[in-house]
Amino acid sequence: SLALTAGGAVWSWGSGVFGRLGHSDEHTQWQPKKIEAFAGRRVVAVSAGQYHNMAITADGALWSWGDGAVGRLGHGDTQRQLLPKKIEALAGQRVIAVSAGTAHSLARTADGSVWSWGYGSRGRLG
Repeated sequence: SLALTAGGAVWSWGSGVFGRLGHSDEHTQWQPKKIEAFAGRRVVAVSAGQYHNMAITADGALWSWGDGAVGRLGHGDTQRQLLPKKIEALAGQRVIAVSAGTAHSLARTADGSVWSWGYGSRGRLG
C-alpha cells in the first residue's frame, strides 16, 4: 500500500517482494514506513500496482520501482528496482497523471499525450 501526505512524503507498507515498497530491500513492512528516497522532493501523485509502484514529483518527473518484468517500470529493461528510479525516457516531459497496472503502466503529460509501456497483450497499451 502507498500513502501520500499533504506535504508530499510517500509512505508504504505490506509485502516487499520485488522491492515494490521502495525501501532498498524486499522485507515486509507491517506498519507504514516513509520512503526515504524521496527526501528533499515533493511527491504530488502516486499509483500502486500489483507488482510495482509509481510517483510523480512536483517537477513533473515520473519515478517507478518494484518488479521490472515485461518492462512495466519504463527503464528499458526488466530489472527490479528496490528504490524509486526516475524514468529517463520521459525527461523533458511534465507528467501530470499516472496509472500502474498489473503488467503495464500509463502516464499522461501536460501536452495531452498518453504514454504506455509494459506488457501489451489484449490492446492494453493502446
